Amino acid sequence: MTSIQPNLALSDNDWLVSSRATLARSRFVAKAETIGRVGHVSDGIASVSGLPDVRLNELLRFEGGRLGFALTLDADAIGAVLLDDGDAISAGSRVTGTGQVVEVPVGPGLLGRVVDPLGRPLDSDEPVLAEMHLPIERPAPSIIDRDLVAQPVATGILLIDALFAIGRGQRELIIGDRATGKTSIAIDTIVNQKHTDMICVYVAIGQRATAVQRVIDAVRRHGAPERCVFVVAPAAASPGLQWIAPFSGVSIAEYFRDRGQHALIVIDDLSKHAATHRELALLTREPPGREAYPGDIFYLHARLLERAAKLSAELGGGSLTALPIAETDAGNLSAYIPTNLISITDGQIMLDAALFAANQRPAVDVGLSVSRVGGKAQLPALRKVSGPLRLDYSQFLELEMFTRFGGAIEPRVKAQVVRGERIRALITQPRFAPLRPIDEIALLAALADGVFDTLPVSCVATVRTRLAAHLDARGGPAAAALVATGSLDAPALTELVTVVRDLAAQVGAAPAPEAAST
Repeated sequence: MTSIQPNLALSDNDWLVSSRATLARSRFVAKAETIGRVGHVSDGIASVSGLPDVRLNELLRFEGGRLGFALTLDADAIGAVLLDDGDAISAGSRVTGTGQVVEVPVGPGLLGRVVDPLGRPLDSDEPVLAEMHLPIERPAPSIIDRDLVAQPVATGILLIDALFAIGRGQRELIIGDRATGKTSIAIDTIVNQKHTDMICVYVAIGQRATAVQRVIDAVRRHGAPERCVFVVAPAAASPGLQWIAPFSGVSIAEYFRDRGQHALIVIDDLSKHAATHRELALLTREPPGREAYPGDIFYLHARLLERAAKLSAELGGGSLTALPIAETDAGNLSAYIPTNLISITDGQIMLDAALFAANQRPAVDVGLSVSRVGGKAQLPALRKVSGPLRLDYSQFLELEMFTRFGGAIEPRVKAQVVRGERIRALITQPRFAPLRPIDEIALLAALADGVFDTLPVSCVATVRTRLAAHLDARGGPAAAALVATGSLDAPALTELVTVVRDLAAQVGAAPAPEAAST
């Protein structure tokens, strides 16, 4: 310790000032630190004792620099979830509290990057340039801070934009059996934001590394990766990282929403997140409930998805749209997690395995799918022409079943079946082939006018593929009016129908490829 000897040549006051300066230079600062010990560790959970002041969800630092957070607080121990590899942690390892909750770096520096839920880069060794850090758990905007959901999020998928429109600030669940195209719909939506002002965040929870890499490659090839953030907690990651992944992704997206921008987050998927929460809960001895899930699973996902909102103009008018994904078993919507998520969200897009097997892509079940915002978020022109589509298609599906038995068919029924076959061909859309709003309006207006009724079913897809270039050449005024007002008058719709009719006539008159080669 630095000793301070009095200088007899100085006065008492001067000696006191000199001694204080000497103490300041010695930089002796007293600091009390509470140290806990690991009782046992296994399966990503550590039992910690000796930290009486630790709070719920507080970030803990283990010996060797490993991180974790407090999930449960018991009278004699803390159930800590590890966020890093626990191989270096054993019984007796030191643990200290940080006084902070788990935070994630946010800011424009994350755009185009692949990061883990703690913001650490996975795509390269280049560090993430964060503007600030935000807690992964943040309160949802209050009712008074929200605005009406009235602006569309164009997916580029005709069936969804026409029947189950998604608005900015909405929470629309994508649900279906395994391998029915759930992620494909979400990625097509991200790709379609290439020419919009939306920032996209994709969160992968418990997915195979190869599947995540395919998603990232698809966005880089077809979309705008420079306006996307990929938050990845693959199946090989620790359960703690998988648990915090959706919360981290929402905090990253909220940074842009709170600055008046528009963000879209895809959470793939919440079924795996629920399974991870159940795993952690059972390991920390929380009492199980229905289907062995803990009782707080509903609250967990509710407080996550409630953070998606359209903010009021006083707060900048930004929006955060959520597309959570969930998996069903054999189409069972009455299971615990699907019913929870359906009640939390503003609608669901239900995918059917039988339709997928029949090569109808996207395999959307129009009977079980719904958007509780719907037409309020559609462009007026699209809402006008898409009105009869759902009824016509539903009637066709019922009539088709009866016509399979053969027998005489009334002309009216036959006309409905013919129209339904054209609708099916029109809404069967390949991946990474998004349609613009003007294309969708032109196709639906032509369908209602009977343009496709005399066209072979095999030619409908050709018309859809070639329509964009044809409209650019001949439908300029209508497209300009749609961009300016969002609506079209009767002459403009008639002009669009005429353009589609001319294209259909060209496609129908062209020889089939087999005939041409012969």
